[in-house]
Amino acid sequence: MDRTPLDRLALVLVIIGALNWLLVGLFDYNLVADLFGAASIISRIIYSIVGIAGLYSISLLFKESERVENKA
Repeated sequence: MDRTPLDRLALVLVIIGALNWLLVGLFDYNLVADLFGAASIISRIIYSIVGIAGLYSISLLFKESERVENKA
């Protein structure tokens, strides 16, 4: 089964969120808060979108992947 554009978008957003958490964990630097303000509505929207993408990505765990069989 091929990944849909929504699947790919969700994964990209989850990766972006994970990279932001990596920055927070390693350097105590929150890129989203620095760019848009710590408690701004834009930051809250970004965090919400990334969170929704994370919830959607849970469904990707249960999708069957296409198996490639060797034709020898």
